[in-house]
Amino acid sequence: MKNPDISAKLQKIKLLVSDVDGVLTDGNIEIHSDGVESKKFTVKDGAGVALGRIAGIPVAFLSARHSEATTIRAAEMGIRYCIQGRLDKLAAFHEICAHYNIDPLQAAYIGDGLVDIPVLENCGCAFAPADCHPLVAAVADQLTELRGGEGVLHAVVEIILAGQNRLTETMDQMRSKVYRG
Repeated sequence: MKNPDISAKLQKIKLLVSDVDGVLTDGNIEIHSDGVESKKFTVKDGAGVALGRIAGIPVAFLSARHSEATTIRAAEMGIRYCIQGRLDKLAAFHEICAHYNIDPLQAAYIGDGLVDIPVLENCGCAFAPADCHPLVAAVADQLTELRGGEGVLHAVVEIILAGQNRLTETMDQMRSKVYRG
């Protein structure tokens, strides 16, 4: 972990961008004999996206690999910006920031693999799951206690909101929306 005290960085975060395979999933991809691909996502990350949305922190996905399963899951989660099939993740990250009119230093990024390092080194706050590549761990501001596919995105949203002293307030807003419809 590069920076154990990230509180100043967390204060600036207005956007969260996440890798998919190895962060939202455990990194395993099943390709069945009929050519159909499947991945396993956790609903915990969907709750994290909802929490971020309530707090006014949009979430976007950025994957070097294109997958219809990712497209479907992004739509289910209400993700409005999902870039897939781009190995130059830094350029794609800058496109996402421009779309949201956010300075890259106001965006947090979650990544686990070598292809994520350029973004992790150029974002406002860099996160990685506990089972990330060792070189990713060396550049991340914080590792989550969770492994990929275990709710890493949800954990990062909570870290950001807690760091901004807005977690309780956002949870209260979520409760009122859930109970009032």
